[in-house]
Amino acid sequence: MQDFIDYFKDSLDIKDVNPKQYSPLVLAYIGDSVYDLIIKSKVIAEGNSPVNRLHKKTSNYVKASAQAKMFREIEDMLTEEEFNIYKRGRNAKSGTVPKNADLIDYRVATGFEALIGFLYLDNRFKRIIELIVRGVK
Repeated sequence: MQDFIDYFKDSLDIKDVNPKQYSPLVLAYIGDSVYDLIIKSKVIAEGNSPVNRLHKKTSNYVKASAQAKMFREIEDMLTEEEFNIYKRGRNAKSGTVPKNADLIDYRVATGFEALIGFLYLDNRFKRIIELIVRGVK
C-alpha cells in the first residue's frame, strides 16, 4: 500500500501537507473520497455483480446514517486528537442541507469524513483501515 501511495504522490508531484492547516470541510471533502474508495474496494472484492447492485451495497455503507452508525462503533477507539478533529468536522457549517439524511446523522457523518481526511493527509493509512474494520463489523 505504501508503495502505491509513494508512487501516486511522486508521479503527480503531490507534496505532503499539514492536515492541521485545512478546514474541517476540506478534510471531510477528501475523507469522503478516501472512505468511498475503501468501501467500493471492499464491495467489489465480494464478487463481480451488476453495477446497480454494487451501488446499492456501497450506499449501505456510505450514506450519512451508515457513517453515523460507524462512528458510534469506533468512538471509544479514538484518541483525544482524533475526537477533536471529528468534533471540528461535526460542528462545521457547510451551508448545505441534507436531502436524504437526518441533520444529526449528516453532521456526525461530516465529522467522520473529516477524521478520515485528516488521517489520510497525515499518512496514517493503517489507522484509517483499523477504524473502518472495526466500524463495518
